[in-house]
Amino acid sequence: MIASCLAGRPAARASGLTRPAAWGVYAHEHTRRWSEAIAAFDGYVFVTPEYNHGVPGPLKNAIDYLYSEWHHKAVGFVGYGVNGGVRAVEQLRQIAAELKLADVAAQVALNTFTDFDYTGVDLTDPTVTGVFAPDGRHADDLATLLDEVTVWSRALAPVRARATGELTATQS
Repeated sequence: MIASCLAGRPAARASGLTRPAAWGVYAHEHTRRWSEAIAAFDGYVFVTPEYNHGVPGPLKNAIDYLYSEWHHKAVGFVGYGVNGGVRAVEQLRQIAAELKLADVAAQVALNTFTDFDYTGVDLTDPTVTGVFAPDGRHADDLATLLDEVTVWSRALAPVRARATGELTATQS
């Protein structure tokens, strides 16, 4: 029933998505490559802008095309926008919980006004961006975030192993 409901939707037909991602059956080679790439890592750092108080559509789609590949791994967030991308990050934390991703507390919030240099930039041209020039405090924030993702990724290794049946008798 689910597959037939999805198959009738234009976006699902265009993408080849005819089954829920939780089934792990991918119609396209690019989705299988994406699955292999994500499955290969034990933790992630998502760098995201905030659009209209939320997660950008392409990032949400990239996340939603997979399911079990995300399970029992750590994730940290770097957001950027007028308010540091914090609303997009909060939405991503909810999404992460559903995907069994352990989100770390530390995050980096970059402000488009104070962490980018617009000197000599024509601000009326929407195709031109400022130069990334983050405040020095963000280096410490990023170091903490990376440390937490690393620690949590390692701590979750036995959980991943148990979930995939790779846990040996001596490890359990």
